[in-house]
Amino acid sequence: MKSLLSTHPLSNLFMNSALPLLVGITGGIGAGKTTIAKFFSILGVPLYYADDRAKWLMANDTALKTSIINHFGDQAYSDAGELNRTFVAACVFADPDKTAALNSLVHPAVKADFTTWVSKQQAAYVLKEAALLYETGSYRNLDKVILVAAPLEIRISRVMARDPHRTKTQIHEIIARQLPEEAKKKLADFVVENKGNKLVIPQLLKIHDQLLKLANNPTTPPI
Repeated sequence: MKSLLSTHPLSNLFMNSALPLLVGITGGIGAGKTTIAKFFSILGVPLYYADDRAKWLMANDTALKTSIINHFGDQAYSDAGELNRTFVAACVFADPDKTAALNSLVHPAVKADFTTWVSKQQAAYVLKEAALLYETGSYRNLDKVILVAAPLEIRISRVMARDPHRTKTQIHEIIARQLPEEAKKKLADFVVENKGNKLVIPQLLKIHDQLLKLANNPTTPPI
């Protein structure tokens, strides 16, 4: 990954502040990243849910709403100003160009929101939870990334149990749009194997300890 605290991604904005280590946590659909992220929250690590914030910003950020309407038309929002998720999803689902257009609007807004959020945190490190850290390139603005991994068949069974409205075909389509797990493993700094037959908590405690040491000793060689 790019930096430790000496070249922190936000160092130019908060030159006089103690900066937390910026850590991402990601994983393919059904891998269990949200559950794993909650464990770190229990340990007292500030947690930023990028995907949830993106939805909030699309519904509440005036400038972003205007940009979305300009790109996708008035149908993108209801008369009451609520995001028409069904319409927007239908627009981008099978159209890579429209997906890229929406991402080009939403991701800068999330980046700015995350920057503001980080400025208010007092912790050795913070976590940014997002499904598409690698696909969007936003991992480049982080110090370290944790990947939550699980075998494909386990991921599919988890999603079908969690989201009974989805078909197996739909789940495969979602997975096909995400970077393959093996490619993510090559980019990740830490990998949590969440496959049922391997204890997860010891893995997380080890990562937590390493990140605390790294945050408190920024000259420590990369892990």
